[in-house]
Amino acid sequence: MRLARQFLIISALPGVSITASASPALQAVEKQPINLTAIGMFLVFVLATLGITYWAAKKTKSMQDFYTAGGGITGFQNGLALAGDYMSAAALLGVTSMIFFHGYDGMIYAISFFVAWPLLLFLFAERIRNLGRITIADIASFRLDQNRIRTLTAFGSLTVVCFYLVVQMVGAGQLIQLLFGLQYDYAVIVVGLLMAIYVTFGGMVATTWVQIIKAALLLFGGTVLAILALSRFGFSLDALFTQAVATHGARILLPSTLVSDPFAMISLSAGLVFGTAGLPHILMRFFTVPDAKQARKSVFVATGFIGFFFLIVSVLGMAAIAIVGRDPAFYEGGVLGGKLIGGGNMPVMHLAKALGGNLFFGFLSAVAFATILAVVSGLTMAGTSAISHDLYAVVLKKNRADPVDERRISKIASVCIGVVAVVLGILFKEQNIAFLVALTFGVAASVNFPILALSMYWQGLTTRGALMGGVAGLVSAVGLVILCPAVWVKVLGHATAIFPYEYPAIVSMTVAFFFAWLGSITDHSERAVRERGDFDEQFIRAQTGLGAADAVSH
Repeated sequence: MRLARQFLIISALPGVSITASASPALQAVEKQPINLTAIGMFLVFVLATLGITYWAAKKTKSMQDFYTAGGGITGFQNGLALAGDYMSAAALLGVTSMIFFHGYDGMIYAISFFVAWPLLLFLFAERIRNLGRITIADIASFRLDQNRIRTLTAFGSLTVVCFYLVVQMVGAGQLIQLLFGLQYDYAVIVVGLLMAIYVTFGGMVATTWVQIIKAALLLFGGTVLAILALSRFGFSLDALFTQAVATHGARILLPSTLVSDPFAMISLSAGLVFGTAGLPHILMRFFTVPDAKQARKSVFVATGFIGFFFLIVSVLGMAAIAIVGRDPAFYEGGVLGGKLIGGGNMPVMHLAKALGGNLFFGFLSAVAFATILAVVSGLTMAGTSAISHDLYAVVLKKNRADPVDERRISKIASVCIGVVAVVLGILFKEQNIAFLVALTFGVAASVNFPILALSMYWQGLTTRGALMGGVAGLVSAVGLVILCPAVWVKVLGHATAIFPYEYPAIVSMTVAFFFAWLGSITDHSERAVRERGDFDEQFIRAQTGLGAADAVSH
């Protein structure tokens, strides 16, 4: 990918930091002047969330409270928290930037992000809530071998979490650099410290309310900005689009060459849709509600908020073209041939300044950074649960772990994940990390999604098949990303890529499903016969919820 294209595509992914590539070219982007309003608003948010963490720590009395908020979150609250997990600063900054520079293609990305939610609503939400209690490994290992499948799923989840955290930490540092005028390393350390505090002391209760507040702020800020933008055009979308076309030409309403061919677009879309359905920090939110009805309601609510948000984002992208694209004050060297001040992800921030002045610009800047805190908290919670519950309490201690010891391990795990995230964020400061984003969604779509889907919907899946499919999906997802142009050519410096497509999810997913099928149909062991026979019990529980509270100890 070209640098600008890399920067815009990757930054548009939900939950991904606003920085697609921490390359030297990006490092050369000039910082914005220190914005005291943004810093002040950010400090208010931090203090408020630390207060929530203190309150949540008092409510967190058991490991069930720590992992899932005791299942006491309502469907509406959880839906807003789910939306908060998904609507990141990247969605606001990245998608509007894609629309600003590429028009129609940016809207395609917005739609792709939205499509995953009906899939979660109709195929996953109810079954996941009825079959599991703490993590997604509960579902995958329900009728299969606990130790091996739970270990596979835990490591798959940790892989996704780690790569996602690296991108988030780099994005946090870059956002602080560009908007607040503070040093990159300090920003990364602050984010790592805060996310460790949220998770270590407040658990899922604190994480949930941080996400709810962040989602409300992001929706409010985006809606106000959209209203201000539309008011400039008499609240007429036709007038807005006409002005946008007059600014950037009719090409903004036509498909471009952003994705090279139909196969690449299908593969990218598959990664976004099915990768979302395999993200551990998204799926574990289904365990925070009391029953399957509330799980369905939470996805329904999240779908509504997310759909509304991306409609707003589409309007903001076109408004940025019509307003920012015509104003030389936001360019270095003039509109024609000049560079956008602050970098390629700043159109919506410049739009906020043009329509609401420094005050609104500061507010939106603080909200953009606060969203990263919420996302990394959810990711840390997912990683901590995989370590302390799946690997320690179940695999190592065989469901006989002392709650005090398990809680201690969870605290150690959250601190360790925070340290690792900070170290990796600093190490990757000046590296091109586009491949990490593709790898994140590729692993989620090629390891977690196939195993979850097959374990719930195919009676023939066996432990051997799940292991073969999961390992094959992980190896192919990582391997194809390394062999694709984004890494093999741009990072490693080879002349041509061995794998020609930059988005390998459709291939690695197919490989995972094939080996899961092959390993299962060739497995005639006694254990495999028992596992197939247990499918009826699992099916009844998935449909009715009978015995759901005991699913994790099956």
